[in-house]
Amino acid sequence: MKDLLIKTAERTGIVDAEALSRLFEENASDSRRLDDILFSSTTFTEDEILKLFAETLAIDFLPDISASKVPKEFIENVSATYAQHHYLIGLKNQDDPELTVAISKPLDTAPLDNISKMTNMPVKPALASRAAITSAIDIAYEQKSSVIEEVAEELDSQNLDKLVDEVTSSDDLLDVVNRPPVIRLVNDILFRALQLRASDIHVHPYETKIQVRYRIDGILYDTLSLNRNVLPLIISRIKVMAGMDIAERRMPQDGRCSVRVGQREIDLRVSTVPTSYGERSVLRILDKSTGMFDLDQLGLASNDLQVFDKLINRSHGVIFVTGPTGSGKSTTLYAALNRIDSTVKNVMTVEDPIEYQLDSISQMQVASKKGVTFVNALRHILRQDPDVIMIGEVRDRETAATAIQSSLTGHLVFSTLHTNDSAGAVSRLLDFGVEPYLVSSSLLAIMAQRLLRRICPECKQPYEPSAHELREIGIGELQHGAKFYVGTGCDKCFNTGYKGRVGIYELMVIDEQIRELIYAKESAGKIKKKAIELGLQTLRMDGAKKAAEGITTIAEVLRVTQTDAL
Repeated sequence: MKDLLIKTAERTGIVDAEALSRLFEENASDSRRLDDILFSSTTFTEDEILKLFAETLAIDFLPDISASKVPKEFIENVSATYAQHHYLIGLKNQDDPELTVAISKPLDTAPLDNISKMTNMPVKPALASRAAITSAIDIAYEQKSSVIEEVAEELDSQNLDKLVDEVTSSDDLLDVVNRPPVIRLVNDILFRALQLRASDIHVHPYETKIQVRYRIDGILYDTLSLNRNVLPLIISRIKVMAGMDIAERRMPQDGRCSVRVGQREIDLRVSTVPTSYGERSVLRILDKSTGMFDLDQLGLASNDLQVFDKLINRSHGVIFVTGPTGSGKSTTLYAALNRIDSTVKNVMTVEDPIEYQLDSISQMQVASKKGVTFVNALRHILRQDPDVIMIGEVRDRETAATAIQSSLTGHLVFSTLHTNDSAGAVSRLLDFGVEPYLVSSSLLAIMAQRLLRRICPECKQPYEPSAHELREIGIGELQHGAKFYVGTGCDKCFNTGYKGRVGIYELMVIDEQIRELIYAKESAGKIKKKAIELGLQTLRMDGAKKAAEGITTIAEVLRVTQTDAL
């Protein structure tokens, strides 16, 4: 079998044949099955291994599985527990006499015979990843309403104390078989959040229930209600995963951890706070497998992208990215840093916390308890001969003043501020007590941004806006070539009509006329008015443009942006 796999690798290039041969040589004395050896190595991904076996064995590889193809006979005769334990699911087209059984272990064929006996049908194998199979099992067996509730029922008040001792850290969310019920429940909540592309999970206790809510594309949705008795256990499990103190229930706590879903690495930032009905927990999900965005992928208008590209290659000055929490500021800064050639420039960051690891860039974590604040860290970084500095956030006068002084001594500084628009950042800096002449001489540009939900491509329908809606978003009359759409809602988008997000931007470059206004301490309104006269595209203008291009809806633009009336 080894030779066949190597030949397939040489013929198809699915994996590196030499690396595969080396792996087999290194594990020559290993008595495990070949597929187990390959899956336990980190050389190849799960999908690569499955594609290699599928090609070698001449069977199908299924990247996605539709739960609608799972026949009733399979669900009635094969228990969900058996399907989960062996990572398999049955699929059947109407005219097909055979049952296709998707399995995740190519050489583990014994369960196929059992499925044939259980269903009284001839079977043929196909290969699929554990995540794809688990997802199909969840939907086919209506896991959302039945299995989670079944698990919750096991967590009755009589065995709570015993189960607290069983709470241990789990490496892989897909390993749910033979786990204590609380681990299965929390893993299922996390796995479901990843399926739905949630950015945050809220575990919110009420007087009579626990409400689990997911933030999907910036909007919170209620997804699951649980018996209030299980709250101490769920919170204890989350705390153990995040390395927090499970005995401390009266003080807020923060923690973080990493979990895996098959080959995907997921970072979780966890916060718990005491409330009148028990501890409330919020988990922020950072999916490392999604990778970093490039500046071209953020949604910047072509002219803004060209201007911003030139700005990030300047030798000194300050560039601020502004917007509320969750508006994508960090993603924009990371994309900008990635664009800078770190082989010829020394790039350093001070962050709280470090969200993504960047190659060839030195990143420093703020630790207030140990005395490492933004200001202290910045002072030390300046002794490291940096060319480019990124400060996670300017929160006070000291940080603002140090950032501006750094730019005046020949450094390019990136940072974020919490303001509503680009001109508001100037007022915020002056409010901090920074001298107007320092602000005007150091600022290069301020970019305000928001995230708009994209229309779901699966249920996208043409839409004719009213004259009132067009006036609201600042379009006097329908421009030639403008086409508006809405999403009607489908299974792919959680019935919201939206899937994914895109940024809208307001890039205000600080030229001589704007500098004079800053130096004269003019209001944010006057500065913005002048910037618009000079060609500034506001957030609403950019949103209107993306609505006219069919990327988002008018309603979404109106929800996220404010009117430009000055």
